[in-house]
Amino acid sequence: MWGKLIHLTADAVLVSAVLAGVKRNTGLQPKTTMIENEDIRSYVQKYLNVGEWVLDNSIVYMNNSTYFERKN
Repeated sequence: MWGKLIHLTADAVLVSAVLAGVKRNTGLQPKTTMIENEDIRSYVQKYLNVGEWVLDNSIVYMNNSTYFERKN
């Protein structure tokens, strides 16, 4: 049971991070204003913010790692 919950949580975080990457590279993002329920809209925005946080921290880690290099 715990293994499946952890797996689904990791999958959800990865989807959120991909959406954050799409937002940064294209400007496209989910239209949360279409969600009428304010509580659900708030949770969706928090979920999307997790992806932004993961993306930011991943970039910092890769920037400081010897395993990655920046190419132009």
